[in-house]
Amino acid sequence: MTRNEFAVFETPIGDCGIAWGPRGVVGIGLPESSASALRARMRQRFPGVAESAPPAKIARAIESIRSLLRGEPADLTGVELDLSGVTDFNRAVYEVARTIAPGRTLTYGEIAARLGTPNDARAVGQALGRNPFPIVVPCHRVVAANGRMHGFSAPGGVNTKLRLLEIEGYEAVPGPSLFG
Repeated sequence: MTRNEFAVFETPIGDCGIAWGPRGVVGIGLPESSASALRARMRQRFPGVAESAPPAKIARAIESIRSLLRGEPADLTGVELDLSGVTDFNRAVYEVARTIAPGRTLTYGEIAARLGTPNDARAVGQALGRNPFPIVVPCHRVVAANGRMHGFSAPGGVNTKLRLLEIEGYEAVPGPSLFG
């Protein structure tokens, strides 16, 4: 059995982590309070994982993530994800989310409608809350009805979501609804 590996890498928003196995990326870690806290989180999420130098495919994914977080054009749709531990519904949600262009958003309801289940906006939100691949599966590009920003479970919550969107060129309309 091949075990998963991970690496921590610097980005404009702080140190991020990436874990991979034989079938592709198994998870992305957003910045924690420190690189050591991020390493601890990665080891908690992926028991038995070993920190190591990334192979070429993973190094390309890291560079694409860095480019995106610098506000540069970057296409992450080619990053191979290991979806073996993901339910069929979550997989479908992630596939739709990966089609959202940088700087653009969809609502939870719009994703549900694209899946043919327009009443499942809450289930879409739950699937994105379990997203093991933030940035690559851009859950930060999914907003509530009327563009409201909430429900981002990554470290930093809504502030991280807004920061990622702003880096991508999204211009949120200021107002109390952003933090509803």
